Amino acid sequence: MNVAGKWCAWQAGRGMVLAGLLCLGSPLMAQALPDARIYAHRGASALLPEHTLPAYAQAIADGAHYIELDLVPSADGVLVVRHENELSASTDVAEHRQFRQRRTRKQIDGQWVEGWFSEDFTWEELQQLRARERLPELRGTAFDGQFKLARLEEVIALVVSQVARSGRGVGLAPELKHPAYFRSLGLALEPRVLQVLAADPYTRVAPIVLQSFEADSLKQLRQQVPRGGNIALLQLVDSDQGQLLSPAGLAGVAAYADVLGPERRHVIARTADGRLAAPGDLVSRAHALGLQVVPWTFRPEQPYLPAGLPISGEGLRHEAAAVAEMQAYLATGIDGLMTDDPALGVRALQAPAAR
Repeated sequence: MNVAGKWCAWQAGRGMVLAGLLCLGSPLMAQALPDARIYAHRGASALLPEHTLPAYAQAIADGAHYIELDLVPSADGVLVVRHENELSASTDVAEHRQFRQRRTRKQIDGQWVEGWFSEDFTWEELQQLRARERLPELRGTAFDGQFKLARLEEVIALVVSQVARSGRGVGLAPELKHPAYFRSLGLALEPRVLQVLAADPYTRVAPIVLQSFEADSLKQLRQQVPRGGNIALLQLVDSDQGQLLSPAGLAGVAAYADVLGPERRHVIARTADGRLAAPGDLVSRAHALGLQVVPWTFRPEQPYLPAGLPISGEGLRHEAAAVAEMQAYLATGIDGLMTDDPALGVRALQAPAAR
């Protein structure tokens, strides 16, 4: 039984009213339990600037079961929805004269980074910034400068309003970015995210998946988040973290996490000519340990797609190929996938060949 199924059964046993909306009356929970879930990676970020409220609204409208969001703190401890604490890649911070002196150089998780950082701005100051497309060469810049940055509470409020309007439950999957680094600054993410989630009636019962690349952060959360509740923990695994997927590594992950989030090539590698290889055994090994598997990240643009899939037109966006790639992964038995274009993910899930 997947996270959603466990959560529904648990809440139904407690007689929760909101569980009735989320479990019985919504496509999120009304599907057969083995079905995979579509996580909208940074919202519908293939269509709109990532991590903005319009991107999340579009993702929900497109049928996402979960919306995925990254969290970094402001100087005053607000949880800001951004992929990185360095802001210039996805905002117009460099164009604000009043903030020019904030540019600096920092070492974060062993890497030197130069720019403007969320932890050096108050939330009031961050509200002066506007989002920009992170991948302008692939996705255009038509919406640059139009949308404010969001905080976690605003994303929750958006989800609540969309659920009330549609009657379709939607989960949230926040990722804690650089938690050890922020802990060293006195801006620990773990207590802050749990406090925000506990403060809202929706997120006290809705499906939540907390993610991190850092095992220590998830282990801290496990002490506060018992198994069997509405909050699951997801261990992200990057392309260079294969040691976590060895038999011993995977067993270690299962001791504190509920879900495995591998970079997608850990599930299906690429051949020398860039095509999809035969699937490996990661999904079955993870399932044997009680771990769900939700690989990342599926994108519809040519540079991210495997070779040998149906390519149509001359542009960079190839929907049929993106759907075909996701179908190949769904056929391995994964429990969900993270995609920048949730509408295509839903299309792949609904296609007869998907499972």
